[in-house]
Amino acid sequence: MSVPVLAIDGPSGAGKGTVSRAVAKKLGWHYLDSGSIYRSLAIAALKKHADLENEALIVDIAQSIALEFDCNDELVVRLDGEDITSQLALESTGNAASIVAALPEVRRVLLQKQKDFKRFPGLVADGRDMGTVVFPEAENKVFLTASAAERANRRYKQLIEKGIDANLVQIINEIEERDRRDMERQTAPLTMANDALYIDSSDMTLASVIEEVLNLIR
Repeated sequence: MSVPVLAIDGPSGAGKGTVSRAVAKKLGWHYLDSGSIYRSLAIAALKKHADLENEALIVDIAQSIALEFDCNDELVVRLDGEDITSQLALESTGNAASIVAALPEVRRVLLQKQKDFKRFPGLVADGRDMGTVVFPEAENKVFLTASAAERANRRYKQLIEKGIDANLVQIINEIEERDRRDMERQTAPLTMANDALYIDSSDMTLASVIEEVLNLIR
C-alpha cells in the first residue's frame, strides 16, 4: 500500500501554508513546507555572507545543514539546532530563497530531503513543484493561487499587525518579480500539474478553501 500524498502548489502568498497545515491536522498526516527548506538554506547562506548565485558554494551549504520541522498549531523550524522560525517570513529571506531555488544542483540536493517526508499515514506537501516534480505520483493535487494585489494586501496586513513597517506598492512589485522568477526558471518552474484542482482564493474565506481541499481528499 502506497503512502497517500496531497500536493498543494501555488505562488508566494496564496495561503498554501495555512491551508496545508489545517488540512494535515484534520487528516492526522505529516506536513512538508518545501518553501521553508529553501528559506532555511537561504538563511544559512546569508549568515555565511555567501554569493547566492555561486552554485557550488550553495550546494555545499545545502548538504551540510540539519533541519527539523515541528508542526503543531504553528510551524517551528530549526536550522542546526537554532529556532529560525521568526526569520522565515522576512522579505530578504524570501527573495534570497527564490534566487537559490533557481539553481539546478541545489534543487537536486534538496529533492531527496523532501521525498524523505513521505511516510504513513500520509503527507500534505506544500510548495511550488510538489505535484509536478517532487511527488508527480500524488493522487491528490491542488494549485492554490490569488491575484498579486490580494496576496500583497494579505502580506501587508500581516506585517503591520506584527508592528513591521511595510510599503504596499513595494510588496506588490516584489511578489510580481518573484512570480516571474519562479515561472521563468529553467529547473522546476512554477506551473500547474495537468491533474490538479485549480483554486483561486482571492474572494474566498480560509474555511471555504480548506473545505474544498478536504472534499477533494474525501
